[in-house]
Amino acid sequence: MKAQWQDLQQWLLSDRPASRRQAAWGRAYAGWRSFARNRLALVGLVLVLALVVLAVLAPWIAPHSPTVGDLAQRLQPPSATHWFGTDDQGRDIFSRLLHGSRITLFVVVLVAVLAAPIGLLVGTAAGYAGGWVDALLMRITDIFLAFPRLILALAFVAALGPGIENAVIAIAITSWPPYARIARAETLTLRQADYIQAVRLLGAGPVRVVLRHVMPMCVPSVIVRVTLDMAGIILTAAGLGFLGLGAQPPLPEWGAMIAAGRAYVLDQWWVAAAPGAAIFIVSLAFNLLGDGLRDALDPRAAS
Repeated sequence: MKAQWQDLQQWLLSDRPASRRQAAWGRAYAGWRSFARNRLALVGLVLVLALVVLAVLAPWIAPHSPTVGDLAQRLQPPSATHWFGTDDQGRDIFSRLLHGSRITLFVVVLVAVLAAPIGLLVGTAAGYAGGWVDALLMRITDIFLAFPRLILALAFVAALGPGIENAVIAIAITSWPPYARIARAETLTLRQADYIQAVRLLGAGPVRVVLRHVMPMCVPSVIVRVTLDMAGIILTAAGLGFLGLGAQPPLPEWGAMIAAGRAYVLDQWWVAAAPGAAIFIVSLAFNLLGDGLRDALDPRAAS
């Protein structure tokens, strides 16, 4: 068994791969080794995976309903029956946190799916085209970057109306500019590379060059930035929920839970402390995971 593992390692780490598949698996394995050396990054990965598992299994794990309460049990402290206590409506806070993790993951994943491709496309198009196209796209990007993300998201939500879907759209609209900046910087260094010149000589058009050869090289940097931005996305979503512009009651969104508990923060501290701690832990986990991915995927950082 040990000899087989050593042979597999040699195959993965070969400096002369015999196929594209071997080269791809070798890069993935080398990246994992670099990532695994960062213990804090592994902690972040475990916490994020735990969040995903809890979110998926929330309907079966939660001991109580997240929306139906019992006024006779309102504002109960943490106990064996209610691990994190109850809120002002007598709802179990632990159950609401579990179901709230589903909303948090929904926002994070959907914002990443919407914002990252937009930023990647804008950045690569600007960096490869240059000239007036670059100037126009980057000035639009600068306009978005000139405003704080939460303030700009508030403006869009105010125009679209409150709700979790509109909050996702607003956060996505305000999140793409940093990805465009990173993709543009990567493209400026890639567009004069020898392999890009060779592709041009073979007759590939600008669209094919950007989509097939430039964008894939920019993806690792964008993935790292997206992971590091997850904490900011969570905080922005919580801020909108705190102001009543995100998920609407009785949905158990963490920011809205903090807003509901601020009136009891001195005496019934657990009402606001539990969702606040959840936001802190998840944001920290994504930051640790992003640091590890940066070391694993960025050659300059790894060198």
